[in-house]
Amino acid sequence: MNESGKKVNLAVLFGGKSSEHEVSLMSAASVLENLDREKYDIYMVGITKEGRWLLYTGELALLPSGQWEKGPVEPAFLSPDPSLHGLVVLGENPRTIHLDCVFPALHGKNGEDGTLQGLLALSGIPYVGCNTEASAICMDKAVTHTLLSAANIAQAHYLWFYADRFDCAPETIKNKICARLDFPVFVKPANAGSSVGVSKVESPEGLDEAIRKAAKEDGKIMVEEGVKGQEVECAVLGNRQDALASMVGEIGASAQFYDYDDKYVNGTSQLYIPARIPEEAAKQIQETAVRAYRLLGCSGLARVDFFVTEGDNRVVLNELNTLPGFTSISMYPKLWMAMGLRYGELLDRLIALAFRQAGC
Repeated sequence: MNESGKKVNLAVLFGGKSSEHEVSLMSAASVLENLDREKYDIYMVGITKEGRWLLYTGELALLPSGQWEKGPVEPAFLSPDPSLHGLVVLGENPRTIHLDCVFPALHGKNGEDGTLQGLLALSGIPYVGCNTEASAICMDKAVTHTLLSAANIAQAHYLWFYADRFDCAPETIKNKICARLDFPVFVKPANAGSSVGVSKVESPEGLDEAIRKAAKEDGKIMVEEGVKGQEVECAVLGNRQDALASMVGEIGASAQFYDYDDKYVNGTSQLYIPARIPEEAAKQIQETAVRAYRLLGCSGLARVDFFVTEGDNRVVLNELNTLPGFTSISMYPKLWMAMGLRYGELLDRLIALAFRQAGC
């Protein structure tokens, strides 16, 4: 409820025109299941893979399978006009629904990359998560790495290039990779999440296939030197000045790396909370996570991923995720729950941060 004691009109956005559409459905289902109906009047707004916006009023159980699209739904869109401050519903019963806040349970392109955040900023509606600039920066791994390198934050050795350059001069690009990086390397789309389009490449012979796979997801390609060590993650909560870091969690991936299937399909990876790392390394991860979060202008939330190297326990930052997974097996909510913050309370905190960031 807001300060006047009224319920908050809250829209939860899910789906999206993204390769991470299905992940979003799972995240949204968990979020919607844990929101307090005594505090919020909830509007479920789905975005199809084709980009259609639909107000959904059916059963929550139909979300993860994608069956929600079959109805009951009404065409709708978020108005950029701040005087409307809400959702415009079309169809047989056209109307405008005033919204107090938006919770984007979206991942990847067109949801986590600043595009949606720009629309929300125009609408004047408070929303959960980072602003347009920080969302765009953190989504683009090449930009993120460049900014963090300038701040002397340790990362894996890397290089990036545009996919069309590889089309024109593949041997030149491959020679640069071989000269600058040691194998194995990871080839990634610069703008994608949930490990979509990522390949582990053991030798130069595997570069062509991996680069073309990544290029299907984005026009900019990142190549990173593999880091031998433990994969760990830290959740950050708060706006820029009051950001807090959670304890550190560790991922025992069942595949060659923590890929899409491991994260969302099989659920076979073992999560260790707290991570099995030295106390000094855990403290450095927490400090670096908050430092990177502030440096990149984040607000609301982010999950910051690291490696702890084998042998010398060196901390290496991998990436920041500004709308991390919120499924039942996702690390971000699990880390805060391990610290005593229940899932529903975490959602309340994020919504309160959205209002604070908007100056409400």
